[in-house]
Amino acid sequence: MEHPFRWLLLDLNSYFATVEQQLNPKLRGRSVAVVPLLADTTSVIASSIEAKKLGIKTGTRVGEARRLCPEIVFCSGSHDRYVETHEKIVEAVERVLPVSAVLSIDEMACRLMGREQSDEHATRLAREIKASIRKHAGDYLSCSIGLAPNRYLAKVASDMQKPDGLVKIRREDLPRVLHGLSLRDFPGIGPRMEERLHRYGVHTVERLGSLSETDLRTIWGGVNGARFHRAIRGEDYEDPPSERKSLGHSHVLPPELRSAEKAFLVAQKLLHKAAARLRRHELWCGEVALSVSFLGTEERFSECLRVVECCDDITLLEALRELWSQVRFRHRPLKVGVTFGRLVSHDCHTLSLFENPRYRNLSLAVDAIQEKFGRDAVGFASMRALKGTAPTRIAFTNIPDAAGED
Repeated sequence: MEHPFRWLLLDLNSYFATVEQQLNPKLRGRSVAVVPLLADTTSVIASSIEAKKLGIKTGTRVGEARRLCPEIVFCSGSHDRYVETHEKIVEAVERVLPVSAVLSIDEMACRLMGREQSDEHATRLAREIKASIRKHAGDYLSCSIGLAPNRYLAKVASDMQKPDGLVKIRREDLPRVLHGLSLRDFPGIGPRMEERLHRYGVHTVERLGSLSETDLRTIWGGVNGARFHRAIRGEDYEDPPSERKSLGHSHVLPPELRSAEKAFLVAQKLLHKAAARLRRHELWCGEVALSVSFLGTEERFSECLRVVECCDDITLLEALRELWSQVRFRHRPLKVGVTFGRLVSHDCHTLSLFENPRYRNLSLAVDAIQEKFGRDAVGFASMRALKGTAPTRIAFTNIPDAAGED
């Protein structure tokens, strides 16, 4: 018996905006845009299917969105709503098939086994998943599903028909079935990669598919070219485990916090949140980076500072203060971001003569108290003035525990 499909991948359609429409039926059928905060200086981070048809997409400025659709409704993004709905969707999918990998908050993949891999069974399972999501997660939620011999092509298939699509890519139809796509339709090919392909004379998918593994290794500059060569030919393979390279938070400042003093308090809060995540993932960092962008100008501050490997708030806060002292405020701050780099796991951490173990123990004790009694039970005094600001924003890729984030 022929078993053409090994993977099923589902991608929720216009997820964040559709969740808003699901929870507020008055928004259904209307153009909706999700924004980080309700201010004219910000940009759209997600738009509904109706808004997309009018050209409103991620990155569209609020003013431009209003020009394109005067009746558009703006919603402030809610981490908690999206994570809660995500969890309902995972449960709904698993009523039909086990979820093998959660790829992002609106995307997950299921490995098909045995008879599930046949065209008849895979198609039936895809339709059952769509029905289960509508029944158990939300009747207004829809997803596009791709069926393919590997996970990469299942992702490509899920993007080929939106909204509410179901596309099947069979190995015997490769690579011809891909020829109608553009280079940018493939995950991993962004603007820079597309420019590089053009420099090598590759302008179409048909030309790309004709290249050898050696050619693609040369263009990609390494093993990723070989993986792409195998993927577009339908070969099923395991992705190597990825390692987190950085961790951080950023926040667009509302008007009342657009001063140097208050922006620094926000940066401190972002640092404390990121440091708690470091410890939760049992990671240590060797670098702290600060970014500040300003209102009404392209000017931007972005610097990093090497630190002794640490994960405690006190050491990291000292580094933040040193970076902040370098910022020149010729304009009002608009956005701040704090990122930790050079991450290593706890098992790979090398003890240093310069680290103070009491600092980490203190931070772990604070984490334990907050986990048991709530995030407001104990903390740095300077953070009290910012209660309710810089909340956890939309989780595009990682889906943190809603109880573990503020």
